[in-house]
Amino acid sequence: MKPDWRAQRRAGLWVIALSALTAITMWLVIRYFAPPVMHADSLSERVAFAFKCWCLAVLFSFATGIDAVAHERLQSPAFDPLAGYETKRMRINLRYLQNTLEQLIIFTAGLFGLAVYSDGAESMRAVEATAAVWVLFRFAFWIGYHRSATMRSLGAAGVALGLLVLLYVVARICLEWFGPIGASIAIGFFLSLEAYLFWITRFREMP
Repeated sequence: MKPDWRAQRRAGLWVIALSALTAITMWLVIRYFAPPVMHADSLSERVAFAFKCWCLAVLFSFATGIDAVAHERLQSPAFDPLAGYETKRMRINLRYLQNTLEQLIIFTAGLFGLAVYSDGAESMRAVEATAAVWVLFRFAFWIGYHRSATMRSLGAAGVALGLLVLLYVVARICLEWFGPIGASIAIGFFLSLEAYLFWITRFREMP
């Protein structure tokens, strides 16, 4: 008997709520209580710090996924990628790798944009907090995925964080270029697209 995906989704909503609360708490603690970032007054210094955070994020969240798949191939008939051999663990690791690559693009744009629009050592802690929380919730997604489809929802807060930071950066860009009205239009247009995507999938749901 196949699992009831609607029941899994309902359970996943509770997991998402828990992960969101944890992520918000962690982000705020780092943002307001971590030591100020040294040498972050100039734009070049802020971008350099964001680059260092980005390198750490890529190493721990993405390179580890590549290694997980590579080790799996070295120890099984999957050594020949064309043989079609895959374990459940490998499939999950491959999906984690693909999902992380997709999320990494959003995270990267948001992280560097956040550094550009920060105004000194105090506000640069937001860059530090974003990088740390995003990486930790990539691990939560990965570990949870190996447990069940529901538990992969543990990583949802990291996905939301990357998107929210990018939205903030885009709002700042549009505010700078077009003023408050332009920023409102840009964010409103994106939210309208999100609402449409939700509507079209919600009311044309597969059985």
